[in-house]
Amino acid sequence: MQYLVSVIYDRTDLATPAEMAAVDAFNERLQAEGHWVFAAGLAAPDTATVIDNRNGEALVTDGPFLESKEFLAGFWIIEAPDLDVALRLATEGSKHCNRKVEVRPILSE
Repeated sequence: MQYLVSVIYDRTDLATPAEMAAVDAFNERLQAEGHWVFAAGLAAPDTATVIDNRNGEALVTDGPFLESKEFLAGFWIIEAPDLDVALRLATEGSKHCNRKVEVRPILSE
C-alpha cells in the first residue's frame, strides 16, 4: 500500500545543510529498502495559485488555499506493507527533516 507522508512546517526558511544531509540519507535508505516511490519539497505558500472551476467559470486566486500558520512544505510517497511500517518510517522522516509529518493512506481503485 502507498502512503502520503506530508511534511508540515511553519516557516518559509529552507532546510539547514545538516537537515538536508539527514533527509538525503533517509531518502537513500527508503530507496535501498524498497519503500521509495517519490518525494519533493515545495515552494513557499505565497507562490501558490488556487483555481476553482466548479461553477463553469474558473476563479483564479493567488496565494495558498488556506491561510494558516502551518503549511505543506514537502512530501514523501512511500510503499509500506501496512500502517505500522508507514508510521515507523514517517517517525524517522520527521526526525531527519526536523519537521512534523502527517501520514495518510493513498486510496487505490
